[in-house]
Amino acid sequence: MHVVKNYVNGRFREAENTGFLKVHNPSTGDPIAEVPISTRGETERAIEAAAQAYSDWSRTPVSRRVRPLYELVGKLRGAESRIVRTLVTENGKSVPDARAEMKRAFENIEAACSMPILQQGRKLIGCSQGIDGEVIREPLGVFGVIAPFNFPAMVPFWFVPYAIATGNTVVLKTSEQTPMTMELIAEFIHEVSFPDGVFNIVNGDRVVGETLVESSVVRGVSVVGSTRTCRAVAEGCTRTGKRFQAFGGAKNHLVVMPDAGMDYVIRNILTSCFGCAGQRCMAAAAVIAVGQPTYTELCERFIAASRKIPVADPLDPKVADEPLVLGPVISAKAKHFVHDMIAQGVREGATLALDGRDCVVLEREDGYFVGPTVFVDVRPGMAIHRTEIFGPVVCILRAESLDEAIDTINGGEYGNGGSIYTQDGSCARRFKLETRVGMIGINVGIPAPVAYLPFGGTKASNLSDTKTQGEAIVDFYTQDKIVVERFPDARRPDLD
Repeated sequence: MHVVKNYVNGRFREAENTGFLKVHNPSTGDPIAEVPISTRGETERAIEAAAQAYSDWSRTPVSRRVRPLYELVGKLRGAESRIVRTLVTENGKSVPDARAEMKRAFENIEAACSMPILQQGRKLIGCSQGIDGEVIREPLGVFGVIAPFNFPAMVPFWFVPYAIATGNTVVLKTSEQTPMTMELIAEFIHEVSFPDGVFNIVNGDRVVGETLVESSVVRGVSVVGSTRTCRAVAEGCTRTGKRFQAFGGAKNHLVVMPDAGMDYVIRNILTSCFGCAGQRCMAAAAVIAVGQPTYTELCERFIAASRKIPVADPLDPKVADEPLVLGPVISAKAKHFVHDMIAQGVREGATLALDGRDCVVLEREDGYFVGPTVFVDVRPGMAIHRTEIFGPVVCILRAESLDEAIDTINGGEYGNGGSIYTQDGSCARRFKLETRVGMIGINVGIPAPVAYLPFGGTKASNLSDTKTQGEAIVDFYTQDKIVVERFPDARRPDLD
């Protein structure tokens, strides 16, 4: 059994721990590794290593800080197939989804390589008589990152390259359910020219996260997780006076207008709804059809297309060429929760048009599979509509107008993303201006912006006032220092 190691102060090490947790292959249910439950002391040693590295790293010229990132992205591209296989094995998403995840990780590393431009300050000559004003952007120190299970490669790179490129140092807590991907990536980080202590990984449970939040040395924490977890991190960081980013849950809606091309809509929303088994913060969990004819056609065609999606171990060679494969959810506990929510939807009176609870994958009977599941006749406010299920369960609702569809979205707890399918520019404009979500798609089922643009939602989907990626995150990892300077001119004493 492989035992996952921490990476602290430039070397892999067996963790001081209070025990181990099993890492399972969700397609088979088999244990594939053990991850240590690192102690508070182990976490504090990683924080101290990062703090010691910060002094020299923060004074390193920015052009030299990004040089290892250039090296890293090249090494990761060369090892992409190996990383993808590890990711799929411990996470269960399809190979195409894993490759798409790696693409976003590469994009963020490359975007952080632009730090010589992104971190530039501002200067105003002559802001007053004989006085110039300047704003410079300085790093702060040690930052913590708490990553989720669903994107074990991409999400750490929403934060880590930007924190490092701006002159900070990092302690990363991976998800105890999917720690192997970042352990493998750390092998390549180890090979590039980062000084010891600039980047560290500590594996474990909530003790590691709580230590990062409570530490007086850590200057800020970024977390992606459930809204409940994000709220706890936000409250803890507020008590300890540190910055935080807290990206929480989601319940994303797609709106289908009568003028939408239904062939394109069906192809597009299948991936949005069922990619990564619905376990992504940008997954579409609810579809609103505007008008009865649109609703009737959408339900009929979407359900028929959903029946054809292969449910399989994503590493099965038989599905290697399939563009969309529905893999397992992450754990037996997650599968049980999805089943409970489906039963709740039936009790509430929604029509279960496609039931994925009896899905069985041959020779993978112990895997955590749930087949495509579709509810129709869903009313706004039902538990299956308002709850983040994080599985392959889709609710289809009907609205009489675009205004009603927007009101349904705006009435929900979450505000991560939302999309509309239409050829009417006025409808698209109203949707993007009036819908209270952080990321909007127009004829795009997954409105996740590329790395050069900010990423983040609103309401309970983002408990902080910052976003990640691109230039937006530079503000989080730096502090503005305002300089007002005057050098008296001996030739003009009257101006002093």
